[in-house]
Amino acid sequence: MTEKFSPATGLGNCHLQTVFGRFHRPSPWIGTECRWYETPDGDCLALHAPHFLEDDPSSPLVLVLHGLEGSVASPYVQGLMASLLERQFQVAVMHFRGCGGVPNRLPRAYHSGDSEDPRWLVGQLQEAFPSTPIMVVGYSLGGNVLLKMLGEDGACSRIVAAVAVSSPMDLHACSRRINTGLSKLYQRHLLGCLRMTLRQKAADPGMAAALPNVDDGASFVNFRRFDHVFTAPLHGFRSVDDYYTQASSKPLLRDIRVPTLIINAIDDPFVCPSAIPSQREVSSAVRLGVSERGGHVGFVSGSLWQPTYWLEETIPRFLCSVIGGNPRVRLP
Repeated sequence: MTEKFSPATGLGNCHLQTVFGRFHRPSPWIGTECRWYETPDGDCLALHAPHFLEDDPSSPLVLVLHGLEGSVASPYVQGLMASLLERQFQVAVMHFRGCGGVPNRLPRAYHSGDSEDPRWLVGQLQEAFPSTPIMVVGYSLGGNVLLKMLGEDGACSRIVAAVAVSSPMDLHACSRRINTGLSKLYQRHLLGCLRMTLRQKAADPGMAAALPNVDDGASFVNFRRFDHVFTAPLHGFRSVDDYYTQASSKPLLRDIRVPTLIINAIDDPFVCPSAIPSQREVSSAVRLGVSERGGHVGFVSGSLWQPTYWLEETIPRFLCSVIGGNPRVRLP
């Protein structure tokens, strides 16, 4: 990284970094249209874009993968969309199955290693827009999914550049990290959101019979328990440990062949520092942007009264560096 992150004056604490953006700009401000894609297994994926996409080699398409229980309305997604559109990129946001307030059709949902859905969607987009370079940005869970996909695909990847932010690349370590100290507050909030989503899904009598008991509070005491009861069995894993092992992207980082930027903060309350790779643990195609501070998908710089969102400058800058002298895309 050529420019290091420095936290905003008054926002040096990791928890302030993590929550500030959510409350500083809480409302969606970029309208989008939704297109539904029918998946090969009979489910559906939602793709949100602020305008109709077009096949244009001079205007790359950036596909955004949100974090756990996120959506196109998440402030970090909205901020990146605004920054990319200003620089003449095309941008679209994939909702993982069941996100965005619309239940999906199958008992399964999504998980931290769910690389097949974005891989399939990238293929659909490439078929529809064969001349358009496709890039992908993933946040948190979406970042781990992205890195896993890149490692699995190696030199066969269909995308030209990628950025992963605040990714839990070792799920074993990160499940322990978020179950300690103040991080438990985030865990409780996210599990509450997951429970609401599952209750909405279980309102369909036919679906309720295929799901574990959503009303059993013991299933939502921490992520490890939730993943044991829900995630692992619904997605074909033998156990929660099998899920964490197979879904973690860290062992695959040496296999990435696409120019990729990994951004993480050591003080992330969601991500254990041991989950963040060293340069020896990644391929030569990967650049590491690791800072001491920044929280989880925070990285707020400037000052408390005049904050700036460092990710929204850094991510487009990296993508622009990959595409070089593209005539339409404007450098930050």
